[in-house]
Amino acid sequence: MAIKFQYNKTSLQQLEKQLKIRVRTLPTIKNKESALRMEVRRSKDKVDEFDAKLEQILQQSGDILRLWGEFDPELLSVTDVKFSTKKIAGVNTPVFEGATYHVKEFSMINMPAWILDGIEYMKSLVNITLEREFWVRKMELLSKARKKTTQKVNLYEKVQIPGFEDAIRKIKRVMEDEETLSKASQKIVKMRQEKEVEL
Repeated sequence: MAIKFQYNKTSLQQLEKQLKIRVRTLPTIKNKESALRMEVRRSKDKVDEFDAKLEQILQQSGDILRLWGEFDPELLSVTDVKFSTKKIAGVNTPVFEGATYHVKEFSMINMPAWILDGIEYMKSLVNITLEREFWVRKMELLSKARKKTTQKVNLYEKVQIPGFEDAIRKIKRVMEDEETLSKASQKIVKMRQEKEVEL
C-alpha cells in the first residue's frame, strides 16, 4: 500500500499522528485476536463435547431404538427456543437458554408404558442438539471476527506501520537536505556580500 504524502511539515505531522495511532492500537488488536482465537478453540471443544454426548446417548439407547417405531413424531414439538446474546471481544454471540416444548394430548391407555420416558428422552436429545447448534454458530461468528482481526494486525504490522515509518524517513531526509542547501546558499550570499563590501 503506497502512502501518499508531500514533502512538507504538515504532511510529516499527519503521518506521525497516523503512525502513533497505529502503534498505540496494535497491542489492543493483538490482544483481541488472541482472545478470539482462544474462544474459537473453546467453542470447537464444546461442539466436540456435544457430539460425543450425543454419540454416547445414542449408543446407550441402542436396545431401545427398535421401540421408536411406536413413537408418534407429532407427539412432541418445539414451540420456542430461548436465547440471549453475549459480547465476547466485541462480537455478539448467541447463548442457548432453553427450549419450550408442546406435548400433544394422548391417551395413556393406547400408548406403550415407556412413552413418558420417551418424551423426556426426546426433549434431552433436542436440547443437546439445539445447544450444539448454538455453539457451532458462536464458533462461526468468532472465527469470522478472528480472521478480520488477524488481517488488521497483519495490515498494521506488515504494511501500514513500516509504510508510515518509511514515508516519515523520506520526508525528514528531504527536509534536512533542503535545510542544508538553504544554509549553504545563505553562506554563499553572505560571502558575496562581504566581497562586494571589500571592493
